Amino acid sequence: MTGWTLRGWLKSLLSTRKRAFRTADKAIGTLKGCLFKALDLGSLHFRNPTAHKWKAPYRSMQLREVVHWRMTDLLDQAVVLQKHDHVLGARILLRSAFETLAMLIYLNQQMTKVLDGTLSFHAFSRKTEVLLLSSKDGSTPLSAINVLTILDDCDKRYKGIRKMYGRLSESAHPNYSGMSKGYTEIDHERDTVLFKNRWSEMYAANFEDEVMLCVEIFTHEYDQIWAELFEQLEEWIEAQDATLEATKNDALPK
Repeated sequence: MTGWTLRGWLKSLLSTRKRAFRTADKAIGTLKGCLFKALDLGSLHFRNPTAHKWKAPYRSMQLREVVHWRMTDLLDQAVVLQKHDHVLGARILLRSAFETLAMLIYLNQQMTKVLDGTLSFHAFSRKTEVLLLSSKDGSTPLSAINVLTILDDCDKRYKGIRKMYGRLSESAHPNYSGMSKGYTEIDHERDTVLFKNRWSEMYAANFEDEVMLCVEIFTHEYDQIWAELFEQLEEWIEAQDATLEATKNDALPK
């Protein structure tokens, strides 16, 4: 799959800026209305008993829906904060939304690698377990993959997503952008530092475009990319089942 640039996605959105400003709420409302309420393992076995005797496809589907729930929740709350002129909090939540989106992009990249033979199925299965059940605080036995590593891989598909995340992170951290730039202004004539909340003047104008960008990429990865890859993965597992059975013990941790 060829990559896209965020500049291209933003150009498309900015060409319909007025529509985007009217539809951010509507887009999030649509995401809410499509949230998956339950995942029935039995129905997956009925769909393809060979493919779904393995845990990786089930975990892939579960992760897809968790991303949907979390990203929708984050964007919904971010828009509420933005409407009340709480731009810093809105940007921090938007940053988390892009992190969450990255998990789905990364998952789809790993499925692609299985299908093109550059990642073993058993290694992919372990990755799905890590993506769902890992932690940074030791609350689970699995150690989480660094989100920057995930974003670096995502940047290969959506050039610029890593840089956008970096800009949002500067707002979240007490660095220059998150501190001095956000709350001070220099009056050079009076040689005076003025203190004020500058978040709206700096970032409010582009906020809804960035929300819509997150929604657009998510919808593409969720509805099209994942769905196509998942069907291909089911067919691939069915064709490779005997080999997978013969090698499953070799793939166990030593």
